[in-house]
Amino acid sequence: MAKPKTIFYCRNCGTQSGKWLGRCPSCGEWNSFDEEVIHRTEKAGPRRPASPGSAKPRLIKDIESSGTKRIDTGNQELNRVLGGGLVAGSITLVGGEPGIGKSTLMLQMALQMPSCKVLYVSGEESGEQIKMRADRISTNPSECYILTETLTDQIMNNIDSIEPQLVIIDSIQTLQSSSIESSAGSISQIRECASELQQYAKTSGVPVILIGHITKDGAIAGPKVLEHMVDTVLQFEGERNYGYRILRGAKNRFGPASELGIFQMQGNGLREVSNPSEIMLTRHDEAVSGITLAATIEGLRPMMIEIQALVSSSAYGTPQRSATGIDGRRLSMLLAVIEKRAGFRLGPKDVFLNIAGGMRIDDPATDLAIAVAIISSSEDMPVDSKICFAAEIGLSGEIRQVNRIEQRMAEAARLGYETIIISRYNARLDALPDLGIKVVALTKIEEVIRYLFA
Repeated sequence: MAKPKTIFYCRNCGTQSGKWLGRCPSCGEWNSFDEEVIHRTEKAGPRRPASPGSAKPRLIKDIESSGTKRIDTGNQELNRVLGGGLVAGSITLVGGEPGIGKSTLMLQMALQMPSCKVLYVSGEESGEQIKMRADRISTNPSECYILTETLTDQIMNNIDSIEPQLVIIDSIQTLQSSSIESSAGSISQIRECASELQQYAKTSGVPVILIGHITKDGAIAGPKVLEHMVDTVLQFEGERNYGYRILRGAKNRFGPASELGIFQMQGNGLREVSNPSEIMLTRHDEAVSGITLAATIEGLRPMMIEIQALVSSSAYGTPQRSATGIDGRRLSMLLAVIEKRAGFRLGPKDVFLNIAGGMRIDDPATDLAIAVAIISSSEDMPVDSKICFAAEIGLSGEIRQVNRIEQRMAEAARLGYETIIISRYNARLDALPDLGIKVVALTKIEEVIRYLFA
């Protein structure tokens, strides 16, 4: 038996080293090297020569372009994030926190495809546990096969015998390849198992979905090269105190990489939310200060979100700045602009900001709504609930233009809002389409304050 070999792997980029290094020379990460004792099994017999003519270089003009064939998952929100459905021969990685609903989403998708033969491979649960979940979320008969196995050799043998049209692996961290003698979940095992499944998907044309764990930092566990190997990376996230789950596309070689799908967790599984604006808005019986509405866009989907701000006198020496749902540095910048350009003294006051519904937004078009909500709470003057905002704020206090203003206006008009405040630089007023909503175009934050509170 050959002597085991000790190799250090960088968990961030997968770089190998014969000794431990404090900093990875490839990606520059500190303390990212993990030690692994591996022994690669040499297969008996001579190496099989490559078939002649199997792969030859071709001119790009000689390659025929064909439309991408997609498989309908039966889930419109999942189809939206994938760009229209699963692509034949693609490999997709779905990551998320424990208990967020990754396995439920994938099993529900498998049960919603009655005309597709699906092989669901689980290395974490027994067949009885999966059956109990399946009975709870669906009653439709489907050709879904359940396999509880972790060895890739056995999984490939069952794939050859069943010949499925879709393979789901739950999860990639539980698989183990016989070609490497290291524990399951190690960097070398994750990379080797993912490589075998990738080779199967590309040669057979069968799409493969991998469910992955995440670390405490929110990154998918394993080497970073795993995300480079797959075609699509989806992040499944959500607040536990809310019943809503968000599926984000972090990488997609066959569609938009910034698309968003929203689900609601219920007792019988995940329900698709086709109109996210309704769940993000709160109905108030009377006017309340510190609340504004922003027309934002996530991926290709326009939606209306509610901004909630609270400004109060500080009871301590150092004022508090708390932001939920947006970047805290963005809040600090907007507070500085309000104090410098608009003349409001917010330095000695506590400022709390919240995005209703548990959403996290990074769209700069919410700047104006955030600034108005802070001023409204500071002066205790409510803003008309029929007014919404879609503009970015610059450091000099100017109202900057945002993209896709027509879609934002259309969504606001559809939900019954009467006025939208945008930047005058967005477009000429006569060039904007008539969508049944009043457009107020301004250039400075001082003009917005005079228009709303004068």
